[in-house]
Amino acid sequence: MESIDATRAVKALAALAHDRRLSVFRLLVTAGPDGMSPGAIAEQIGLPAPTLSFHLKELSQAGLIDGHNQGRHIFYRANYTCMNSLVSFLMENCCAAGRACSTTPIDMEA
Repeated sequence: MESIDATRAVKALAALAHDRRLSVFRLLVTAGPDGMSPGAIAEQIGLPAPTLSFHLKELSQAGLIDGHNQGRHIFYRANYTCMNSLVSFLMENCCAAGRACSTTPIDMEA
């Protein structure tokens, strides 16, 4: 797995720190390795093309998504290597004190 440093992690987290970009990224994660066309993404998320283009550029520059050509069309897909590296970076020192790590989701609104 590709290693990620703090600078790249911050860039990726900053790209995900926007509700629309997070929605686009999560949609592409669920779409799988074939990805989705910008038109399909826009339809699912409900974004106009110029706004979506901006968000795709931000996610791409952070390394979280890749664009690939299929014929005359571009499809975007999640970069699972980058995603897994980011999660590994965040979990790198998890429970270094020898305690068991909890992977149970917590209620962030409580």
